[in-house]
Amino acid sequence: MWHLAQVKRCDPGGKAQLQLLAQQRAEYAWTVVTEEITDLYLEDNHHPEGTLLLVELNATRQVQKVQDATSWILEIIEQYLVAGITPTDLQEEVQRAEQWRQSLTLKSQELQRRTLEMEARREQIQELEENLKAEKEQLEQLAAQYRANLNGEEDTLGSAKSD
Repeated sequence: MWHLAQVKRCDPGGKAQLQLLAQQRAEYAWTVVTEEITDLYLEDNHHPEGTLLLVELNATRQVQKVQDATSWILEIIEQYLVAGITPTDLQEEVQRAEQWRQSLTLKSQELQRRTLEMEARREQIQELEENLKAEKEQLEQLAAQYRANLNGEEDTLGSAKSD
């Protein structure tokens, strides 16, 4: 993980004590280091006191890689400050993104609610269709019985007239 560090002190043995200033959390996300770490040293130091460095630390806080932070800082200045992007602009953009995210969340919830309502209505329509089909079958059976009864009465009346 990369850190922005400053050379605090150089001892005669060639070691330099580093003070961590910031820590990379993601590609474009850094946080300020608030704890003071005093046991971080750079072997074979040829950087003067006050120099800003990018250092990569391993899990046990041993320095793995070192590079001068000057070009990195100048790149940040070119990308953001020359273009006139201020911390206020960035904060406003973060707020707009958060509002957009919240809006999308609300729209998604509304869409889910409507989907559930449509599913419930579809089930109601299917149930009504089944009920109508069952009623139609009952009516057809009643009609068939009625016709059978009428035919039976006509036969009875027809045989009674012939007598």
